[in-house]
Amino acid sequence: MTTVARLVLGGVLIAAGGLKIGNPADSVVAVKAYQLLPESIAVTVGYALPILEIVVGLLLVVGLLTRVAAVIAGLLMFAFVFGIAWAWAHGLRIDCGCFGGGGQLGVGEEPTYLLDILRDFGLVLLGAWAVRFPPGRFALDGALGLGGDNRIEGDDDDEQG
Repeated sequence: MTTVARLVLGGVLIAAGGLKIGNPADSVVAVKAYQLLPESIAVTVGYALPILEIVVGLLLVVGLLTRVAAVIAGLLMFAFVFGIAWAWAHGLRIDCGCFGGGGQLGVGEEPTYLLDILRDFGLVLLGAWAVRFPPGRFALDGALGLGGDNRIEGDDDDEQG
């Protein structure tokens, strides 16, 4: 299960960051649309977020520093859940910008806040699983001797190493 959690969460982060990194101005627009951060911080976050997503996603996929990467990924997903809920609660009509794009919705477009929150909360849970049971199969942590043995007593599932 840990391997699946790592690969799904890492793959989503790589895809999200990869779709944004080619057009960082859109990422900045998406972050600003939430109206949560001061201008200068929103610009910095807009430029840095795609890079962070790709780096953390790659770490999860290869299973290097799994626990740290999973904590960062889980916190990112939790921040996204909070941001989307904030936008919804404040009546903003924005695209989440989760996979590029973002900003104000056009005429006739409707936000998909509930689906976005459910998706990101599911990813928070995958991050929590990877934190609790790292590193999973085919992980560099295991090959390098960096993964701890967190097997639950009586658990027959060989997720470690």
